[in-house]
Amino acid sequence: MHHPTLLAVGIAALVSMPGAMAGMYPKSSAVLQVDGKSYDRLIAQSNYTSIVEFYAPWCGHCKNLQPAYEKAAKSLEGLAKVAAVDCDDDANKPLCGQFGIQGFPTLKIIRPGKKSGKPAVEDYNGPRTATGIVDALVDKINNHVKKVTDKDLDAFVASGTDKPRAILFTEKGTTSPLLRSIAIDFLDVITIAQARNNQKAVVEKYGIEKFPTLILLPVGASEPIVYDGAMKKPAIVEFLSQAGTPNPDPPVKAGKKAKSTPKAEPKAKAAEEKPAPEAAAEDVVEEPVATPAAPAAAPIPSVDTAELQKECLAPKSHTCILALVPTTANDKSEKVLGSLAELAHKYTQGGRHLFPFYAVSGENPSAATLTKTLSLKTDVELVAVNARRAGEALRGRGDAASVELD
Repeated sequence: MHHPTLLAVGIAALVSMPGAMAGMYPKSSAVLQVDGKSYDRLIAQSNYTSIVEFYAPWCGHCKNLQPAYEKAAKSLEGLAKVAAVDCDDDANKPLCGQFGIQGFPTLKIIRPGKKSGKPAVEDYNGPRTATGIVDALVDKINNHVKKVTDKDLDAFVASGTDKPRAILFTEKGTTSPLLRSIAIDFLDVITIAQARNNQKAVVEKYGIEKFPTLILLPVGASEPIVYDGAMKKPAIVEFLSQAGTPNPDPPVKAGKKAKSTPKAEPKAKAAEEKPAPEAAAEDVVEEPVATPAAPAAAPIPSVDTAELQKECLAPKSHTCILALVPTTANDKSEKVLGSLAELAHKYTQGGRHLFPFYAVSGENPSAATLTKTLSLKTDVELVAVNARRAGEALRGRGDAASVELD
């Protein structure tokens, strides 16, 4: 007689399944985890350019992207935001629906717009590599740096009565991501400017002898304060903070702007400039588009004796996952069947093949046979059946690996 192989699988993993399917990025990650409640505050209201990944934890392509996305987040730290939204979390589905998310992963670049809280949104369709993501986002960092030339020197000097100013003198014609990010930090607090070495009148005015050189011009100060070291963002921000407090992120509400400090004592610390080409690009404004809610998980089908024999117990049958449940449903059986249905739904949505799941009620004669064969003790059990393997009966470990059989 041909006996099926029976693998009993504990239900503990199913009860804890939501935790096992948690988001991909831990709190320690450089990737900012955003949800439906925090998106507006952390992204839409921010002065910084962001890239947001809309993903699902079961998505294979999302998992493949994860290392590159983490690397990009570390490279862009202090320059732009790299964030992620778990669209598999029910609390985030309205947000994902607003953006018309239909596949995973979907990447969107979000830039501050002309009106606060109304950012410009565009799809990122570039290479799914750390370098590709970094290059694209660097080009999208808003530029609030003022260019100072010989022609407008007098106007620039005259403008220093109400706000501190800082000028970076450089041989480069482009504005680096570092300087652009600093201008965002001090937006409406300190005017951040850049002057090229070929602007002789400007260079002479401030006595610049080497490049790059950063100077700070506090309101009312007779002489500039020279920043005399290598350029790293934390040190530069600390140096400039003697003249004004950098903006918090997310920004404070209207009417509560950061304050400028009228006078400051000379301070100098340092840094090295690393410029990158600045790409001019028009904002592509994309209004969020509502999409239908994700379909609910279908219930696990019940099988009678004949169907069970045909689908799972015949010599050429494939592996089946069977939930043995009592004739009268109870909390335990409903929880197991619900968890199974959710697990099957997640795999189906992710385009992954999974063994068929069936519910076997206590009134089905096969339930008694399976219970006796495996010496099962409780009224709710989960077993994997493969009729093509003979003469074996193994009890499962009862962990997630024995539930998510590949």
